[in-house]
Amino acid sequence: MMNEQAWNVFWYGMITALATGLGAIPFAFIKRTTPKVMGVANGVAAGLMAGASFGLLNQAAEIDKRKMLMGMVFGILFIGFTDWVIDKIKKYKLKKDSGLIEDLPNSFRNDFWKGLLIILIMTAHSAAEGIGIGTSFGGSVKFGILMTVAIAIHNIPEGLAISAVLVSKGSKWYQAALWSIITSLPQPLLAVPAFLFVSVFKPYVPIGLGLAAGAMIWLVFSEIAPESAEQLGGERAATVITFSLALMLFIQLFL
Repeated sequence: MMNEQAWNVFWYGMITALATGLGAIPFAFIKRTTPKVMGVANGVAAGLMAGASFGLLNQAAEIDKRKMLMGMVFGILFIGFTDWVIDKIKKYKLKKDSGLIEDLPNSFRNDFWKGLLIILIMTAHSAAEGIGIGTSFGGSVKFGILMTVAIAIHNIPEGLAISAVLVSKGSKWYQAALWSIITSLPQPLLAVPAFLFVSVFKPYVPIGLGLAAGAMIWLVFSEIAPESAEQLGGERAATVITFSLALMLFIQLFL
Protein backbone atom coordinates (compact mmCIF):
# COMPACT_ATOMS: atom_id res chain seq x y z
CA MET A 1 0.00 0.00 0.00
CA MET A 2 1.37 3.41 -0.93
CA ASN A 3 1.48 6.09 1.70
CA GLU A 4 -0.35 9.41 1.28
CA GLN A 5 2.72 11.29 0.09
CA ALA A 6 3.41 8.70 -2.61
CA TRP A 7 -0.19 9.02 -3.84
CA ASN A 8 0.26 12.81 -3.98
CA VAL A 9 3.36 12.33 -6.14
CA PHE A 10 1.34 10.08 -8.46
CA TRP A 11 -1.41 12.66 -8.91
CA TYR A 12 1.11 15.44 -9.55
CA GLY A 13 2.62 13.23 -12.24
CA MET A 14 -0.86 12.66 -13.69
CA ILE A 15 -1.32 16.42 -13.98
CA THR A 16 1.77 16.67 -16.18
CA ALA A 17 0.50 13.79 -18.32
CA LEU A 18 -2.92 15.38 -18.84
CA ALA A 19 -1.28 18.70 -19.74
CA THR A 20 0.24 17.02 -22.80
CA GLY A 21 -3.23 16.54 -24.25
CA LEU A 22 -3.81 20.30 -24.25
CA GLY A 23 -1.39 20.60 -27.15
CA ALA A 24 -3.97 19.05 -29.48
CA ILE A 25 -6.57 21.77 -28.91
CA PRO A 26 -5.44 24.08 -31.79
CA PHE A 27 -6.20 21.28 -34.23
CA ALA A 28 -9.84 21.33 -33.14
CA PHE A 29 -10.12 24.61 -35.09
CA ILE A 30 -8.23 23.48 -38.19
CA LYS A 31 -10.87 22.13 -40.56
CA ARG A 32 -8.84 21.65 -43.74
CA THR A 33 -5.73 19.49 -43.75
CA THR A 34 -4.08 20.56 -47.00
CA PRO A 35 -0.44 19.59 -47.74
CA LYS A 36 0.68 23.11 -46.78
CA VAL A 37 -1.16 22.95 -43.44
CA MET A 38 0.41 19.56 -42.76
CA GLY A 39 3.81 20.90 -43.78
CA VAL A 40 3.45 23.67 -41.21
CA ALA A 41 2.31 21.12 -38.62
CA ASN A 42 5.34 18.94 -39.28
CA GLY A 43 7.62 21.97 -39.19
CA VAL A 44 6.20 23.06 -35.83
CA ALA A 45 6.63 19.53 -34.52
CA ALA A 46 10.24 19.38 -35.71
CA GLY A 47 11.13 22.71 -34.11
CA LEU A 48 9.45 21.96 -30.79
CA MET A 49 11.01 18.51 -30.56
CA ALA A 50 14.45 19.86 -31.40
CA GLY A 51 14.06 22.57 -28.75
CA ALA A 52 12.89 20.04 -26.19
CA SER A 53 15.90 17.87 -27.01
CA PHE A 54 18.33 20.74 -26.40
CA GLY A 55 16.62 21.43 -23.10
CA LEU A 56 16.92 17.80 -22.02
CA LEU A 57 20.61 17.70 -22.96
CA ASN A 58 21.24 20.87 -20.98
CA GLN A 59 19.53 19.42 -17.89
CA ALA A 60 21.46 16.17 -18.21
CA ALA A 61 24.80 17.94 -18.74
CA GLU A 62 24.33 19.93 -15.54
CA ILE A 63 24.13 16.63 -13.64
CA ASP A 64 26.72 14.49 -15.43
CA LYS A 65 28.13 15.23 -18.91
CA ARG A 66 29.50 11.74 -19.47
CA LYS A 67 26.21 10.07 -18.62
CA MET A 68 24.42 12.60 -20.81
CA LEU A 69 26.60 11.68 -23.81
CA MET A 70 26.22 7.98 -23.04
CA GLY A 71 22.44 8.32 -22.95
CA MET A 72 22.38 10.35 -26.17
CA VAL A 73 24.39 7.70 -28.03
CA PHE A 74 22.13 4.97 -26.64
CA GLY A 75 19.08 6.97 -27.72
CA ILE A 76 20.29 7.37 -31.31
CA LEU A 77 21.29 3.72 -31.55
CA PHE A 78 18.05 2.58 -29.92
CA ILE A 79 15.74 4.52 -32.19
CA GLY A 80 17.79 3.71 -35.29
CA PHE A 81 17.60 0.01 -34.45
CA THR A 82 13.90 0.28 -33.61
CA ASP A 83 13.19 1.96 -36.95
CA TRP A 84 15.12 -0.80 -38.73
CA VAL A 85 13.16 -3.52 -36.91
CA ILE A 86 9.85 -1.80 -37.63
CA ASP A 87 10.77 -1.48 -41.29
CA LYS A 88 11.58 -5.21 -41.47
CA ILE A 89 8.31 -6.12 -39.77
CA LYS A 90 6.42 -3.83 -42.12
CA LYS A 91 7.98 -5.44 -45.18
CA TYR A 92 8.07 -9.09 -44.27
CA LYS A 93 5.78 -9.90 -41.34
CA LEU A 94 2.61 -7.83 -41.59
CA LYS A 95 0.36 -7.08 -44.52
CA LYS A 96 -2.41 -4.50 -44.60
CA ASP A 97 -4.99 -7.23 -45.14
CA SER A 98 -3.79 -9.20 -42.10
CA GLY A 99 -6.40 -7.49 -39.94
CA LEU A 100 -3.92 -6.34 -37.30
CA ILE A 101 -3.64 -2.76 -38.52
CA GLU A 102 -7.37 -2.61 -39.25
CA ASP A 103 -8.05 -3.42 -35.61
CA LEU A 104 -6.11 -0.35 -34.47
CA PRO A 105 -7.62 3.15 -34.05
CA ASN A 106 -8.30 5.13 -37.23
CA SER A 107 -5.58 7.61 -36.29
CA PHE A 108 -2.91 5.04 -37.13
CA ARG A 109 -4.35 3.43 -40.27
CA ASN A 110 -2.96 6.06 -42.64
CA ASP A 111 0.60 5.90 -41.33
CA PHE A 112 0.77 3.30 -38.58
CA TRP A 113 4.53 2.85 -38.55
CA LYS A 114 5.56 6.49 -38.16
CA GLY A 115 2.90 6.87 -35.48
CA LEU A 116 4.33 3.86 -33.63
CA LEU A 117 7.84 5.31 -33.82
CA ILE A 118 6.68 8.65 -32.40
CA ILE A 119 4.83 6.92 -29.57
CA LEU A 120 7.96 4.93 -28.64
CA ILE A 121 10.21 7.99 -28.65
CA MET A 122 7.92 10.28 -26.68
CA THR A 123 7.19 7.52 -24.17
CA ALA A 124 10.93 7.17 -23.54
CA HIS A 125 11.10 10.93 -23.13
CA SER A 126 8.25 10.90 -20.61
CA ALA A 127 9.91 8.14 -18.60
CA ALA A 128 12.89 10.40 -17.97
CA GLU A 129 10.62 13.26 -16.92
CA GLY A 130 8.66 10.97 -14.60
CA ILE A 131 11.86 10.03 -12.81
CA GLY A 132 12.67 13.73 -12.59
CA ILE A 133 9.34 14.46 -10.89
CA GLY A 134 9.79 11.68 -8.36
CA THR A 135 13.36 12.59 -7.47
CA SER A 136 12.42 16.26 -7.08
CA PHE A 137 9.77 15.36 -4.50
CA GLY A 138 12.46 13.34 -2.76
CA GLY A 139 14.21 16.65 -2.14
CA SER A 140 11.25 18.67 -0.88
CA VAL A 141 7.54 19.12 -1.56
CA LYS A 142 8.09 22.74 -2.66
CA PHE A 143 10.73 21.75 -5.21
CA GLY A 144 8.54 18.86 -6.39
CA ILE A 145 5.57 21.16 -7.02
CA LEU A 146 7.81 23.61 -8.88
CA MET A 147 9.12 20.78 -11.05
CA THR A 148 5.56 19.58 -11.70
CA VAL A 149 4.42 23.02 -12.87
CA ALA A 150 7.49 23.39 -15.09
CA ILE A 151 7.05 19.97 -16.73
CA ALA A 152 3.28 20.47 -17.16
CA ILE A 153 3.82 23.76 -19.01
CA HIS A 154 6.66 22.19 -20.96
CA ASN A 155 4.40 19.27 -21.94
CA ILE A 156 1.83 21.46 -23.70
CA PRO A 157 4.06 22.34 -26.69
CA GLU A 158 5.30 18.76 -26.67
CA GLY A 159 1.69 17.63 -27.00
CA LEU A 160 1.37 20.11 -29.85
CA ALA A 161 4.38 18.50 -31.54
CA ILE A 162 2.97 14.99 -31.16
CA SER A 163 -0.48 16.10 -32.32
CA ALA A 164 0.95 17.93 -35.33
CA VAL A 165 2.52 14.73 -36.58
CA LEU A 166 -0.49 12.52 -35.83
CA VAL A 167 -2.97 14.96 -37.37
CA SER A 168 -0.80 15.10 -40.49
CA LYS A 169 -1.23 11.31 -40.70
CA GLY A 170 -5.01 11.46 -40.53
CA SER A 171 -5.82 11.58 -36.81
CA LYS A 172 -8.70 13.58 -35.38
CA TRP A 173 -7.63 16.20 -32.85
CA TYR A 174 -9.18 14.32 -29.93
CA GLN A 175 -7.43 11.11 -30.98
CA ALA A 176 -4.14 13.01 -31.09
CA ALA A 177 -4.89 14.42 -27.62
CA LEU A 178 -5.50 10.91 -26.27
CA TRP A 179 -2.30 9.52 -27.74
CA SER A 180 -0.38 12.54 -26.44
CA ILE A 181 -1.61 11.78 -22.93
CA ILE A 182 -0.78 8.10 -23.34
CA THR A 183 2.83 8.93 -24.23
CA SER A 184 3.08 10.86 -20.94
CA LEU A 185 1.65 8.15 -18.68
CA PRO A 186 5.17 7.01 -17.67
CA GLN A 187 5.41 10.28 -15.76
CA PRO A 188 2.96 9.36 -12.96
CA LEU A 189 3.87 5.67 -13.16
CA LEU A 190 7.62 6.24 -12.71
CA ALA A 191 7.35 9.28 -10.43
CA VAL A 192 6.24 7.11 -7.49
CA PRO A 193 9.05 4.51 -7.53
CA ALA A 194 11.56 7.30 -8.19
CA PHE A 195 10.22 9.14 -5.14
CA LEU A 196 10.30 6.02 -2.97
CA PHE A 197 13.78 5.00 -4.09
CA VAL A 198 15.29 8.36 -4.98
CA SER A 199 18.86 7.27 -4.16
CA VAL A 200 18.52 4.39 -6.66
CA PHE A 201 16.93 6.33 -9.53
CA LYS A 202 18.81 9.62 -9.32
CA PRO A 203 22.11 8.46 -10.91
CA TYR A 204 20.21 7.33 -14.03
CA VAL A 205 18.41 10.62 -14.66
CA PRO A 206 21.07 12.11 -17.02
CA ILE A 207 21.21 8.84 -19.00
CA GLY A 208 17.43 8.84 -19.41
CA LEU A 209 17.36 12.50 -20.44
CA GLY A 210 20.19 11.98 -22.93
CA LEU A 211 18.51 8.89 -24.38
CA ALA A 212 15.22 10.72 -24.92
CA ALA A 213 17.00 13.71 -26.50
CA GLY A 214 19.04 11.54 -28.86
CA ALA A 215 15.94 9.66 -29.99
CA MET A 216 14.00 12.87 -30.66
CA ILE A 217 16.88 14.47 -32.57
CA TRP A 218 17.06 11.38 -34.77
CA LEU A 219 13.33 11.56 -35.45
CA VAL A 220 13.44 15.28 -36.29
CA PHE A 221 16.24 14.99 -38.86
CA SER A 222 15.31 11.58 -40.24
CA GLU A 223 11.53 11.86 -40.57
CA ILE A 224 9.71 15.05 -39.61
CA ALA A 225 11.88 17.88 -40.99
CA PRO A 226 12.37 16.22 -44.43
CA GLU A 227 8.61 15.66 -44.69
CA SER A 228 7.94 19.31 -43.85
CA ALA A 229 10.45 20.40 -46.49
CA GLU A 230 8.74 18.19 -49.06
CA GLN A 231 5.32 19.67 -48.27
CA LEU A 232 6.31 23.32 -47.88
CA GLY A 233 9.58 23.72 -49.71
CA GLY A 234 12.98 24.02 -48.07
CA GLU A 235 12.98 27.72 -47.17
CA ARG A 236 9.47 27.85 -45.75
CA ALA A 237 9.99 24.67 -43.76
CA ALA A 238 13.26 26.02 -42.37
CA THR A 239 11.49 29.22 -41.29
CA VAL A 240 8.71 27.35 -39.48
CA ILE A 241 11.16 24.98 -37.81
CA THR A 242 13.43 27.82 -36.68
CA PHE A 243 10.61 29.87 -35.15
CA SER A 244 9.20 26.78 -33.41
CA LEU A 245 12.63 25.92 -32.06
CA ALA A 246 13.03 29.48 -30.77
CA LEU A 247 9.61 29.29 -29.11
CA MET A 248 10.50 26.10 -27.23
CA LEU A 249 13.84 27.52 -26.12
CA PHE A 250 12.08 30.69 -24.92
CA ILE A 251 9.61 28.62 -22.89
CA GLN A 252 12.47 26.69 -21.29
CA LEU A 253 14.42 29.84 -20.48
CA PHE A 254 11.29 31.42 -18.98
CA LEU A 255 10.73 28.40 -16.76
